[in-house]
Amino acid sequence: METIKQAVATALMIALALSLFIEADAKVIPNPIFADNMVLQQNAQVAFWGEAKAGAKVKITTSWSRKSVSVQADAGGKWFTRLATPSAGGPYEILLEDGEKTRISNVLIGEVWLCSGQSNMEMPVKGWPGQPIAGSADYILGADAQLPVRHCYVKRETALSVRDKCTATWTENTPEGVAESSAYAYCFARRLNEVLGVPVGVINVSWGGSSIQAWMSRELLEREFAGEVDLKAYELGRWPEGQQGFVPACLYNAMLHPLAPFTIKGFIWYQGCNDRSDYKLYRSMQPAFVSMLRQEWGDDSLPFYFTQIAPYSYGNPDDSLSGYFMWTQALTLKDIPYSGMVSTADAGEKDCIHASDKKTPAERMANLALVNTYGYSSAVDVQTPVAESFAFVNGVAEVTFRTGSLGLMPISTDLQGFELAGEDGVFRPAVGRIDEKRTNLVRVQSPEVSAPVAVRYCMKNWFEPTLFNCFGIPASPFCSDYE
Repeated sequence: METIKQAVATALMIALALSLFIEADAKVIPNPIFADNMVLQQNAQVAFWGEAKAGAKVKITTSWSRKSVSVQADAGGKWFTRLATPSAGGPYEILLEDGEKTRISNVLIGEVWLCSGQSNMEMPVKGWPGQPIAGSADYILGADAQLPVRHCYVKRETALSVRDKCTATWTENTPEGVAESSAYAYCFARRLNEVLGVPVGVINVSWGGSSIQAWMSRELLEREFAGEVDLKAYELGRWPEGQQGFVPACLYNAMLHPLAPFTIKGFIWYQGCNDRSDYKLYRSMQPAFVSMLRQEWGDDSLPFYFTQIAPYSYGNPDDSLSGYFMWTQALTLKDIPYSGMVSTADAGEKDCIHASDKKTPAERMANLALVNTYGYSSAVDVQTPVAESFAFVNGVAEVTFRTGSLGLMPISTDLQGFELAGEDGVFRPAVGRIDEKRTNLVRVQSPEVSAPVAVRYCMKNWFEPTLFNCFGIPASPFCSDYE
């Protein structure tokens, strides 16, 4: 008898567990990127999607409009719709119903940017052991949840097949939340909030040491870069230990693709240190990467603003590899519409690849967005000065820069960091000087090179810039014999 009772009890427990499982499985579940404390893009038809029981009718009600939208899940239980958002405000709630209720709370409406890249984007406000963030104590201890800046952290994951979900956590502007936030993304968001006066959300999708190939789809790599990328991990179904950040498409599969098409204002990107030796390939890869992003988000005009890598010795400060990579980054501007580049030439550290000053480049990035995306005063030249033409006249190299109307500075000063080469191809030290009437023109000469055929500037791993625009933004390194 006791055995029968135990069997019945066991059966009841199994039945109860199954019923709970079925209920849980049937409950409407938004994609993990939609969660408490999130920010949604203002004045938009924002993408909104998730899962429910196959064929279920999902009712979505927002507290900002008190109107409902209904959508039916497909045979696989997936549903997708769009919600109309108002001007900035909040906090609001979103209620989802399919017989049961799921509530998303403390939602703000404002501006949303996706921030991606490698370690200098990933690095948190609290810093890393032996590698601090300047001003971190003030940011953390002064954090106030009333400041409408929110940070979303996408958990580091890898995959050899495309996923439709990732692990994402939204945090408020509390000391605990700020400490773990990307320092670069946080400083960017604070600056936008300060000027725009609206909530700002930043989604941090980054992996230290990653290559650009890891963020690109396998389909794109096979179509446009066949023979130039190593796809052995897909053939073997695994990768070498510790190499996840280099495996083509593995971060795209697990972290980036699952976010599309979450509605955003634009992308900011800080990546490249581990692609320096492949700078020629990067010249075509970055534009292809941006095209892929815009296709996935369904908007060919989404802004893409990126950060030039910072000067750092890499164990050989005089090597020219970083200079060539920075110039390559600048050259991609020609091929990426609605783009911009932020210089970090004055914010690097010779012996630490993770420079403590994240505020300077992040606020430059925000200023770039304020002028180019939000239409703030064009009187401020937010663009990194980039060399756009070269001429060699009477033993002098003339370099014309793309700058704002105020041109370059400092004038009346000999500028170091330039080099000239003659027909022998050997670069020798030279001095530059800004033309005081045409302040976007620099003349470069050297007593060692009487008939120059090539000119370059700051083509080293480590350098200290001498040439800036009139708002203090350093000019990009360049080399006239590589385009």
